[in-house]
Parts: sequence; structure tokens; C-alpha cells
Amino acid sequence: MRKAEFHLALPCEDLDKVKDFYVNILGAELGRSTDTWIDINLYQNQITFTRSGSFNFDFKNYRLGDKILPSFHFGVIIDVELWGVLYAKLFKMDLEVTTEAVFMEKKVGEHLSFFIKDPNGYMVEFKSFKDHGEIFTV
Repeated sequence: MRKAEFHLALPCEDLDKVKDFYVNILGAELGRSTDTWIDINLYQNQITFTRSGSFNFDFKNYRLGDKILPSFHFGVIIDVELWGVLYAKLFKMDLEVTTEAVFMEKKVGEHLSFFIKDPNGYMVEFKSFKDHGEIFTV
């Protein structure tokens, strides 16, 4: 089966701050854009940010084992080497980066994760699976 990229569209308040964060801090590429929206290429996945204001969810967190995680988040799965480089880079900057954590330890789907908050307040997760073949294993 051919690899499929994801597309996610999200509201935002300030396109310039979003563009700076994703392009200059995370190293993503800027795609098509207008005065009211931009496309970001995040590891071959398309995120469209539309200037429309803030977005609010009632349930902000959930529990996974002994960790509290943001209910609303999105992210990408990358190899462990890139994960380490990106984590080290972002952690050195004065940004809201969560401490690295191992989830599903010693179980199917074990992976490293960290979260960073973008200028809209969205949580972006970067994860790396111990066994890439277990991403969708039940």
C-alpha cells in the first residue's frame, strides 16, 4: 500500500507567528498561501492554518497510565535519530517543550514522545516507535 499523507485544517489568530514557528523553528516548509490561510509541509503532511480566531475545547486533558496528556493534539511519527535531534534543539530554546516520555513501555506500541505548544496553543506531538511496525498493531 502506498504511504498516505495526512491533511489537517486548524483555525489560528496570527498567520505570521504560525509561519515563523513551523518554518523557522520546526524546519517545516511553507506551501501555498493567501492573506487568510497558509499550508505547512510538516514531514510530507499538510497542515492548513486559517485565520479565524481561537478555538476552544471543553476537555483539555486525559490520562494515559500515570501521565496527563492534552486531549487535542496532532503530531508526526519520525525515526529516533531525527526525534533526538529535534528534541535537543527545541529543548535548548526557550519554548514550552514537555519532557521526553516513554509511553506503552514494554508493551506493543512502545514509543518516545514529547509535545510542544505552537503559537495558537495547539499541542504538537513528536513520537518515535521502538518498533515502527507496531504503529497500528492492536
